[in-house]
Amino acid sequence: MKAKYIFVTGGVVSGLGKGITCASLGRLLKARGFKVVIQKFDPYINIDPGTMNPYQHGEVFVTDDGGETDLDIGHYERFINENLTKHNNTTSGKIYWEVLNKERKGKYLGETIQVIPHITDAIKEKILLAGKKNVDVVINEIGGTVGDMESLPFIEAIRQIGTEFKREDILYIHLTLIPYLPKSNEMKTKPTQHSVKELLSLGIRPDIIICRTEKNISGNIKDKIALFCNVEKKCIIENIDCDCLYEVPILMEKENLGNIVCEKLNLKYEKIDLDDWKSYVFGQNRIVDEIEIGLIGKYVKLHDSYLSVVEALNHAGVENNIKIKIRWIDSEILEIDDYEKILNGLCGIIVPGGFGTRGVDGKINAIKFAREKKIPFLGICLGMQCAVIEFARNVAKISDANSSEFEIDCKNPVVDIMSSQKSINEKGGTMRLGDYTCVLEKNSFAYKIYGEQDLIHERHRHRLEFNNLYREKLIHAGLKISGMSEDKERVEIIELDENQHPFFVGVQFHPEFKSRPNKPHPLFKCFVKKSCELNELEWRKKNGK
Repeated sequence: MKAKYIFVTGGVVSGLGKGITCASLGRLLKARGFKVVIQKFDPYINIDPGTMNPYQHGEVFVTDDGGETDLDIGHYERFINENLTKHNNTTSGKIYWEVLNKERKGKYLGETIQVIPHITDAIKEKILLAGKKNVDVVINEIGGTVGDMESLPFIEAIRQIGTEFKREDILYIHLTLIPYLPKSNEMKTKPTQHSVKELLSLGIRPDIIICRTEKNISGNIKDKIALFCNVEKKCIIENIDCDCLYEVPILMEKENLGNIVCEKLNLKYEKIDLDDWKSYVFGQNRIVDEIEIGLIGKYVKLHDSYLSVVEALNHAGVENNIKIKIRWIDSEILEIDDYEKILNGLCGIIVPGGFGTRGVDGKINAIKFAREKKIPFLGICLGMQCAVIEFARNVAKISDANSSEFEIDCKNPVVDIMSSQKSINEKGGTMRLGDYTCVLEKNSFAYKIYGEQDLIHERHRHRLEFNNLYREKLIHAGLKISGMSEDKERVEIIELDENQHPFFVGVQFHPEFKSRPNKPHPLFKCFVKKSCELNELEWRKKNGK
């Protein structure tokens, strides 16, 4: 079957949740048996989000093939349960870079390079390429807000595609905001009307309008939007705020979105299977008991900076029948003397990835607290490196142990830059990125966690690593190396023996990127389980049981 193309645009304001909308629609189409791929087109000039500050753009999501992508790619993977690639996230910077490189190589035979047709043709090429890979539906999220100058080439490109395909092969969805004015108790449609008018002026008539709202939309409101925006009433879809983002597909199914899309695209299906998805969502809603996990980071003011970690914790929480309450702790605060008071009462501690020296001593203090108090600890990437430093300083008695990232002239760099990168000064494109194989030590805790697999595959994003010059000394002091790269050159997993600590594990990779709602990552699953056991133990002590 020839691929169908769906284009999702946004209007009125940014941050309405186009990514979740695309992911939810992808879930609904997969539930009907269709092969779906989702891709995002971002209007910013950066080549990719890899060097962007997490406070501006949230986390960087890494794909199997080493792509540093927008966090929405993570939503796509979790909702449709497909491993995507670096080609599923395209920026204006990437498009212009490719076009200019072709121009420098003479590929355009001396033509004057213009936005139309050269930039728009490059965008169309990216869109249509996804449809050639044995898929039924390609969902395309167009980043930014309609009316923004930087989004115009993408809007023009999808307009052109609409003229080149049959109408039943193309679908335009526009996501808008219906604001509620509490003083007058009114919901306002005018912003949606103006947004659709702007889209019409650019040559695109939306087939479906999805309305983000904090209150239910009445039939009268839908009538008004349908009339003024020239869209069928049944195609005005309510997208109401909800606490659990995984509930969005279920709410949109109630709004009949999946059936409408299939009708518009002439997609035939026999049944809908959302049972597993509903089981996860409603199972999460039924959970009463909770545990508190400390997330120690330097970007905690923007929770999206650690989005995949949070989602992986929630997946594991449902699996263990427990709600996860996260205590967001700025690692800089833990650099003061009474850090133990701040960390008191936690059932588990996670130190996620990051870069730079700010707040590192606070992370090391948190790890020391977790190790000494026997609180379950999971260190991810930088979190593992900090665990190595803490162990070297306080157990192996290498008092000046550090990372060469934090101290250039460090005398004892137990964490050092990868040897293959020592001569490279650029920040972009110099890391170990993507999926790599890890060999597990059979007599290890990690081997048990992963279900006694010899080999595992995990995604990486790092520039520094465990310094092998200190391997024997740290092993002699009690640190266990339970995972290595296939060539035995890179340390992938460190741990403490189960007899010493209930759960003390550091990994150089990012397990959070592979966690799924109905298939939590084994590391997070076990971490949460051990944290639950500590919570139960503390409860028994308090209640004299």
